[in-house]
Amino acid sequence: MNLTHRTLRRDEMPVVIEMAAREGWNPGLHDGDAFHSADPQGFLVAESAGRVLGCISAVSYGAAFGFIGLFIVAPDWRGQGIGRSLWDAGMARLSGRVVGLDGVPAQQDYYRRKGFELAWQNVRFSGTAQPRAAVPDTRIGPLAAIDFASLCADDRRVFPAPREAFLRAWIDMPDACGLAWTEQGRMAGWGVIRPCREGYKIGPLVADRADIANALYDALSQQAPAGSAVFLDVPMPNTGALELAHRQGLQRVFETARMYRGAAPACAIERVYGITSFELG
Repeated sequence: MNLTHRTLRRDEMPVVIEMAAREGWNPGLHDGDAFHSADPQGFLVAESAGRVLGCISAVSYGAAFGFIGLFIVAPDWRGQGIGRSLWDAGMARLSGRVVGLDGVPAQQDYYRRKGFELAWQNVRFSGTAQPRAAVPDTRIGPLAAIDFASLCADDRRVFPAPREAFLRAWIDMPDACGLAWTEQGRMAGWGVIRPCREGYKIGPLVADRADIANALYDALSQQAPAGSAVFLDVPMPNTGALELAHRQGLQRVFETARMYRGAAPACAIERVYGITSFELG
């Protein structure tokens, strides 16, 4: 096997998105372009004779922080060292940085052996979109109406590094809807819902208080067709987010562990009711 590594171009991102879909990770329909915007050099594949056998994302958010995701080897090619070679290439790219990832249960022991430590557990919850409210809350409006610099500043409270290019692509994603809660002249919560291979995902969902998060969840889920599946990835340290999931009648469907190699960066996890993406943090 003549194995080579290379960086994926933007137009090739559907390759890794399809691999994620085959793993049952239910990626968004338009995730590829937004992911690539975060770090155009951050997506690597292993291939042989022109066939992609595995992939990994090693996205750099500046000089101090990076995130590993989309770590997949095609089922027929596992156990042949391809994953190890991709891992080494991805981690080499993020050398010198604190590195985060969201690991599926089957891989968490592997990550521990590689120097990663558990920060918290995440749970993916699933529910059903309800019919739209007759009278929407006037404090909820389009996220596009919020000053982008203010949005980026708020995101820095819940994410350990600037990610302006990614945020711009994420909130402008085709078929997605972003909403914000404003009170007393300032934004106190915001979120995005996007279509996925199955149903819709809400992420991020960020709020100063649980009542704001609940109202935004209702408004965002009502952007999806009534009866369709809606998913929310909840960080378990936020007890208010878990209460939201129970109040909304959501069911657990999937779990990951947020892990870091290096000192876990500070973030206002109590404001995070829905993680943006298990792939990019």
